[in-house]
Amino acid sequence: MTDDRASVRRRLREQRAALSARERVQAAAGIVGVLEQIPEFLVDPRIAGYWAVGGEVPLNVVQMRLKSREQQYFLPRLDDAGTLQFCAWQTGAELVPNRFGIPEPAADAARCAARELDVVLVPLLGFDRNGNRLGMGAGYYDRTFAWLRDQPRPAQPLLVGIGYHFQELPELAAQPWDVPLDYIATERELIACVEPAAPLAF
Repeated sequence: MTDDRASVRRRLREQRAALSARERVQAAAGIVGVLEQIPEFLVDPRIAGYWAVGGEVPLNVVQMRLKSREQQYFLPRLDDAGTLQFCAWQTGAELVPNRFGIPEPAADAARCAARELDVVLVPLLGFDRNGNRLGMGAGYYDRTFAWLRDQPRPAQPLLVGIGYHFQELPELAAQPWDVPLDYIATERELIACVEPAAPLAF
């Protein structure tokens, strides 16, 4: 990681952490409406999110909307291999802190393979309009969804970055291991990062 990339991470972390609770909640409410422009988010049964920390956009309202439509909601759980498992979760179910202090479902929670998810809401620190994502640097999402690098996009699952509008960067240099996002949802807009698949000719 270059010094420049580190300084961008530091600046965006500080900017995000400085948001008030009200600003985070307002952004989350806007993002719900933006997400509902994605047809798969409205109807597909298996949607994964995350537990917000450090000023990330909270997904409480998203989870409630999914529950009202009888869609399943999953949270990530770190495994020993440095990848993510996805466990079914609903409000009130047990959460335990992982080694970074982030709440995650208990070890005995029902799981869904990453390949079987329909939509994954991905936290981020920064992004550009080509779907390049700046994360915290640990690479968990890139390792977990590595097979998508070789797939025509969009594919299953859809990867949707969730962030604030101020996290947009003019350009991010893609790393060889990066898995690009299909969409980015901010409180202001939905950004489509890949061209939709062409319809089949008959």
